[in-house]
Amino acid sequence: MKPRRPARHRAVILAAAVVLSLPALLATAPPAPPQGPGAPALQSAQDAAAALQAQVAAVAAQLQSAQAAEATVNVQVESAVEAYNGAVAARAKTAAAAAAAAAIAVRADAARTAAWGKVGALAAQEYRDGGPPQLAGLAGLIAARNPVAASLAEQAASGASDQARNALNQASATASRAVLASVAAQQADARAAAAAAKVEAAQKQAQTELSDQQAQVTSLDAQQTALLSQLSDAQRTALQLTQEHAAALAAEAARLTALAAAPTPTPPPLSVLSTDSVLAFARAQLGTPYVWGGAGPTGYDCSGLTMRAWQRAGVALPHYAADQYAQSHPLTYRQLRPGDLVFWSHDGQPDGIYHVALYTGADTIIEAPRTGTVVKTASLWIMGTPNFYARP
Repeated sequence: MKPRRPARHRAVILAAAVVLSLPALLATAPPAPPQGPGAPALQSAQDAAAALQAQVAAVAAQLQSAQAAEATVNVQVESAVEAYNGAVAARAKTAAAAAAAAAIAVRADAARTAAWGKVGALAAQEYRDGGPPQLAGLAGLIAARNPVAASLAEQAASGASDQARNALNQASATASRAVLASVAAQQADARAAAAAAKVEAAQKQAQTELSDQQAQVTSLDAQQTALLSQLSDAQRTALQLTQEHAAALAAEAARLTALAAAPTPTPPPLSVLSTDSVLAFARAQLGTPYVWGGAGPTGYDCSGLTMRAWQRAGVALPHYAADQYAQSHPLTYRQLRPGDLVFWSHDGQPDGIYHVALYTGADTIIEAPRTGTVVKTASLWIMGTPNFYARP
């Protein structure tokens, strides 16, 4: 079967896409493959920027809604203010009308009193001139202010001249109408005052609602400003890490190009007997627990397993993955054969090797992965593209 191209070769294409399509990458790119330096930090920065972008959009929508509500309440306040102004103007008119009606009533009452005095004087004069005896004491009766006296005075006045009686009747009627008009004006003023008070309360309530709405708009605006500042910082961070990640991918592509141009070393041959014994031992350990620092027989770590497997073929390897690579012959992917060793490094350098496994062919390995697991068969690419290949 033709070997599959290692995933690291595909990183070159991704590096070019990062440089040419940076804005789209920030918004829509899938998680970067783990082999490039800065990949986890880049993904974290992109996630943070996306989360802040979502928050900004949510707050912007809330702010727009609050501003629309503020405009509506502001119209209500303006209407309430004008209604209050109208009620105050109406109250001023009714108050003036009530005052004028009261003044008219006072003048009418004074005219009626004068008419009574004139009738009394006329009756007294007639009495002195020999008029009817029932007019005696009329002046005193006129001065009296009770229903009985008023009735007697009216009877006495009937003997007075028609001119005096007409004047008295007209003054009394005018005074009565003035009193009724004054009472009606005062009642109208009282109703206008009650209406003004009601409108004033509505105006104050609308103003309170407007103040609350304006406070909400101010708060949301400040929140949006702060989020936009944070988003700007997050986007700058994501951009910087994207550039660093692209540079790392480009550097890796350059390293691969240099490796491809370098002469391919000729690895030592593998005997069938050695390969069979190495693989047989490794397969016999499948299911054995991972033990930190373990070198068998009840548990293994990664380098302990490969050390014991090659020990069966008569090769002594140290119990340390980086030293196992240093004491072996480097290979390329295409030179891999069953029994060879594959290595992963956290920084792409031999000193950074942190894991080793045994290649079994067809892009599979046997490994002791980590605490809590067992020796098992896995894909060669389970931890990303291996950094190094070697043959003891």
